[in-house]
Amino acid sequence: MASLKDIKLRIGSVKNTQQITKAMKMVSAAKLNRAQNNITNLRPYAMGLLGVIADVAKTNRIEHPLLEQKTNPRNVLLVVVTSDRGLCAGFNSNINKYAENYYKENVSQLDKLDLFVIGRRALDHFNRREIKSVDHILNMAKDISYDMAAEVADKIIKGFLAGDYDEIRFIYNEFQSVLVQERTSETILPVDLQNSVFKSDDGNKFSEDLIFEPKPEDIIEVLLKKHFTVQVYRILSESIAAEHAARMTAMDSATNNAKDMISNLTLTYNKLRQAAITTELTEICSGAEALKG
Repeated sequence: MASLKDIKLRIGSVKNTQQITKAMKMVSAAKLNRAQNNITNLRPYAMGLLGVIADVAKTNRIEHPLLEQKTNPRNVLLVVVTSDRGLCAGFNSNINKYAENYYKENVSQLDKLDLFVIGRRALDHFNRREIKSVDHILNMAKDISYDMAAEVADKIIKGFLAGDYDEIRFIYNEFQSVLVQERTSETILPVDLQNSVFKSDDGNKFSEDLIFEPKPEDIIEVLLKKHFTVQVYRILSESIAAEHAARMTAMDSATNNAKDMISNLTLTYNKLRQAAITTELTEICSGAEALKG
């Protein structure tokens, strides 16, 4: 059985850990607030831009390599988005396990299945399993920016435009709420316009007689690349917000567990202390009686 000194030292250690987890929870809560506002403002813009592209393309019957849908893609680039740090419950493990299963199930059926890894946790996970990625991006812990997303998008889109890949698929955690982060597998390229039609406030689409300047083909060329960059920025923002939410929840649970542990250790400490006092009193009384006798 542990001594009183050992239990007292353990109580102090758990209290220090509790202070750290509480501080980490507060930091994650502050970062989550900014990330949540960012993704809330970004989603309508991303969907609106896709709607404009869909309407211009359908109205003018424009064809573009980024819009070409292939019924049976044979060359796929799988982009896996995780975090650089841990202490966020199952945030990273869920993504890594799903991506690993997807890779093992499809690598033998496709002509090419490459990995593009964003986040150190995914890179370490696949390196341990000797699954090499064609490229990786780390240092995602800091707040992301549109310029950073543009660099990532430029790296990814080059292979698609060069004909190396038929499909670009992202696997990431989508932010739903503080308690819910949904694992999502989403095809970003080619752009699917099937169910995306932009409508103005009065419910009407662009007129077929509308004259564009510059040409609709030039507009689509710019908007499609802009759309892909915005989608990459949205996905990274979703992942960052989900990471902060998962870490805040994990640190809150750790703080509560530390509180329960301190309560149990204190109770044990008091019981042992009371037993030691009782033993000492018994020994004193026995000694006094022995001296009288």
